[in-house]
Amino acid sequence: MAVFELVQKDKNSRARAGILETAHGIVETPSYVIVGTNAKVRCLELSDIPLTKTQIIIANTYHLWRELGESLENFVGLHKRTGWEVPIMTDSGGFQVFSLGFAREHRVGKIIPDLGESLKEVRQPEKNLVRVTEDGVYFLENGEEIFLDAKKSIQIQEKLGADIILAFDECTSPLNDYKYTKRAMERTHKWAKKCLEVKSRKDQQLFGIVQGGLFEDLRKESAKFIGNLPFDGFAIGGAFSSEGAFQAIDWITPYLPEEKPRHLLGMGKIQDIFGAVARGIDTFDCVIPTREARHGGLWTRESRLSIKRGIYKKDRKKIDRDCGCPVCADWKINRSELHAMFKTKEPNAARFATIHNVYFFNNLMADIRRAILDGNFSDFSKKFLAI
Repeated sequence: MAVFELVQKDKNSRARAGILETAHGIVETPSYVIVGTNAKVRCLELSDIPLTKTQIIIANTYHLWRELGESLENFVGLHKRTGWEVPIMTDSGGFQVFSLGFAREHRVGKIIPDLGESLKEVRQPEKNLVRVTEDGVYFLENGEEIFLDAKKSIQIQEKLGADIILAFDECTSPLNDYKYTKRAMERTHKWAKKCLEVKSRKDQQLFGIVQGGLFEDLRKESAKFIGNLPFDGFAIGGAFSSEGAFQAIDWITPYLPEEKPRHLLGMGKIQDIFGAVARGIDTFDCVIPTREARHGGLWTRESRLSIKRGIYKKDRKKIDRDCGCPVCADWKINRSELHAMFKTKEPNAARFATIHNVYFFNNLMADIRRAILDGNFSDFSKKFLAI
């Protein structure tokens, strides 16, 4: 069972530094949780992981379930399969209820640009591949329906053997109305109790998920309900704009036990990180570091670089001037060289970019932790965001 210890709280915000202890090591928080969908960080070798300051990785329960099939019954566990020595988190499959369902029908993603008129535009819907019932969810796959419920989600995650697992929930769309969002929240609450009931492994930590969409009363109701259940930690689910997420966090954190960790699902841009940490969030997962790296998007302290652009063809500067990642500091790959690698489609291009980005975000979290411990988080936040 994992243990969470609060080490320091910021005097001017809800930011906090802590230590999350698991069977496979500790995680110093606040921390980025690096996405490894099929239990592999795309483009990286196993030996690359320690070079990136990665503390913890999240794998996707739904995709692993569909990949492993019947072999899941005798699965050796994610740590043995991957060789990773870092803690692992798995989601529940709840996000796929949204991504394969209303996300397709409503043509919206996890992070929406705003909540204004742009969401009311007429768009060509795609087929909704999900059928939600009170007992669980049917996913349409190759013309057949496959069923996933709270019990099965926990059983799958126990076989996968992650250190931290998530309760099965229904992630709603920002375009779902109040009536539907309330029903989905009530299903999530029902499934949360079932997850606690069927969980059997003592070496895994189970996080409950707060839902309620964009509605203040539902968010507060969900936080009170989930926060009063004996979960080991809590996650905040749903689709948002950044401001919508901050608003939801403000609504719910007063109702979550302070001594337990809080995770923000699927958000992790720089602005998101600082805003959520200031509101008491301990961990984040997001595809931004890895997905953007594969397409030539590199993050630096000064700006985000689109390294494929022609302006970098003769740019001999370091990717990021003060970066300590091996790509910048040890291998001394400059912008021009990485630009050429992407243009010639050299395999190491995406690898080097991924190492850099993952290191950048993990190192940023380390700086944020240090600022909280030193009592100057607010000053550090202002200075960093002003760059």
